[in-house]
Amino acid sequence: MNSGTQRLSIAGPAGAVECAIDRPAESEPVGVAVLCHPHPQFGGTMDNKVVQTLARAFVQMGYLSVRFNFRGIGASGGAWGEGIGEVEDALAVIAAHRVEGQALALGGFSFGGYVAAAAAARLQPAAQGLVLIAPAVVNFKAPPVPADTVLVHGELDDVVPLQAVLQWAQPQNLHVNVLPGSGHFFHGQLPLLKQTVIDAWLAARAQ
Repeated sequence: MNSGTQRLSIAGPAGAVECAIDRPAESEPVGVAVLCHPHPQFGGTMDNKVVQTLARAFVQMGYLSVRFNFRGIGASGGAWGEGIGEVEDALAVIAAHRVEGQALALGGFSFGGYVAAAAAARLQPAAQGLVLIAPAVVNFKAPPVPADTVLVHGELDDVVPLQAVLQWAQPQNLHVNVLPGSGHFFHGQLPLLKQTVIDAWLAARAQ
C-alpha cells in the first residue's frame, strides 16, 4: 500500500498465510482491523484497490490494518477451500494479530465480505465492529451480522445486485450506504468509498 507496509507470514491451517500490515504513523493503534479480499478464483488478492482503500480508512482512524492472502494466493500455502477454508484462514490471522484490550474490527469486500461476516459469527469474544463492502450474499450464505455493521454497496453493482443486498439486510434492519452510480469495483469513487466508511464507522461508534 505504501513504503511503510510490512509484509510477513503467519502459520495458517493450510500453510503459511501472507499478510500486509499498515500502522498509523503518529500514534499507538487504537485497535486491529483484519480485512478480507475478493474471490481468489477470480483474481482477488490482498492488494485489490477496494481492500487497500478499506485499509487506508482504518489506518486513518488509528487502527493497525492487516490484509492477507487467502490460501493458494500469492505466498500463502494451500489451495481453494470452497469458502470454508478461507474463513479458517481469516480466523488464524485474527488469532495471530488480536491484541487483548484493543478493539478488533473485521472488514471485507465482495467474497471477503462473506468471509468477514462468517468469521465474526464464530469469534469469542466477538469482534467490536464489522465493515462489509458489496458483500457476496448471493452465492454464499452470509450469516446475520450485528446492528452496527457498516454496509456499503454500489447502486449499479452487476456482480452482487443491490436488490440482493437489500433483501439480505432488510430482515436485520441494517442500513445500507448506497453509492449512486457506482459499480462493484467502485471505479473512480474510491475516495468517496473511503470517506463513507469512515463517516459510517464513526457514527456507529458514537451511538
